[in-house]
Amino acid sequence: MKRFSKIGFTLIELMIVIAIMGIVSAIAAPNFMNYMAERRLNGAARMVMSDLMAARQKAVTQNNEFKVFFDVNNHAYTILDDNNGNGSADTGETTEVRDIQQDYYDVTFTASGNPIFFPRGTASNKTVTLTSSRTGTSKQVKVAITGRVMIN
Repeated sequence: MKRFSKIGFTLIELMIVIAIMGIVSAIAAPNFMNYMAERRLNGAARMVMSDLMAARQKAVTQNNEFKVFFDVNNHAYTILDDNNGNGSADTGETTEVRDIQQDYYDVTFTASGNPIFFPRGTASNKTVTLTSSRTGTSKQVKVAITGRVMIN
């Protein structure tokens, strides 16, 4: 008489493995969500920093003042090429508006002021604080008087 060979898994073994995987994923999911919120905060800080560095570079290469205006809505800012130095946008200056919430939906910012980049590469000393609404953590993008832009 022929006996059945034991090849494969039983239904009980498969159910136990699926239950263990479900428990592990339930534990890991909240940590993963916080991790993704931190990545979005870092990405937004890098985006603001790179735009500020680009404004500084344009100020030097075009020999104009560039001003960055952080809007009151806490998620958009405007880069203004101030050709004549009066700060108004109605005289033909080129402007660029950036909204960080298009890519980083849970990040907002507050600014200590609007940085101005001068043709020599120097700038006004300002700080932009970006905050994640999910985790409550924040990063600071600082513009030094020497024109250096860095993330803290």
